[in-house]
Amino acid sequence: MTKFKKMNIPKELKYTKDHEWVRIDGDIATIGVTDFAQGELGDIVFVEIESVEETLDTEEVFGSVEAVKTVSDLFMPIAGEVLEFNEALESDPELVNSDPYGEGWMIKVKISDASELENLLSDEAYSNLIQ
Repeated sequence: MTKFKKMNIPKELKYTKDHEWVRIDGDIATIGVTDFAQGELGDIVFVEIESVEETLDTEEVFGSVEAVKTVSDLFMPIAGEVLEFNEALESDPELVNSDPYGEGWMIKVKISDASELENLLSDEAYSNLIQ
């Protein structure tokens, strides 16, 4: 019998099919990976973001996450300029595991085209995707 762990999917966030979450605050988006993603990856040992001050399109790679078993690319959920990297992750990458929607955020982006937000998934749509 499979144990089903209830996933934490905050209602106020938007999501992508690539398991990133987006928190919108005016024209700034904070982006990280979902509880589901960190659970699938396992213990995260390194987060690499080299795209600060770059403007990237939707679906472009903005960095990578290294876990004990795998390395996974991180994809831009929306186009914009990467303003900031959560530098706490350099010394404490496991924050992505312990607090994916809080202290484990990854980047802040200045949104290029707010209409792209309509392409993101609601909490309900994301929940249906992962079940």
